[in-house]
Amino acid sequence: MLPDELVDVPYVGSCYPGSPAVADRPELAEGANCQLYAYAVLAHFGLRVPPLRSSDLWSDDTATTVVATARPLDLLLFGPTADPYGAHVGVCLAPDRVLHLCREIGRPAVWSLADFRARERYRVLIGVKRVAEPGGRRETRRTAQHEETHP
Repeated sequence: MLPDELVDVPYVGSCYPGSPAVADRPELAEGANCQLYAYAVLAHFGLRVPPLRSSDLWSDDTATTVVATARPLDLLLFGPTADPYGAHVGVCLAPDRVLHLCREIGRPAVWSLADFRARERYRVLIGVKRVAEPGGRRETRRTAQHEETHP
């Protein structure tokens, strides 16, 4: 379950990782873009992502790893093409359930992959990134639903 401060965050495109607006006001009460929101959700579960923009997130191989299949708390990148520049970022909650700060709605929303495919700006799933656990571990994760351990 997410705390109240992550449930009703308004979409504000100028509040992205590394922006002056975020440097002056790091909390999310006044808004965030999809990346900043996704990173805050992960931080709530103990996962930290550097303040990377989407194309830098996609090319990063230090804090994140590309994976073929999403599991809870993985990041999914969407766009109109496979180009990660300006990609939309969401957080996997469960199979076919993605939490994201939705520009279209203006608030956080949970969509299926079909919901993304139905919209031109999100129709391509660029890929899935898994965030390294603190200390570099990737096997055990505390999720919104339960704790899972993977060999």
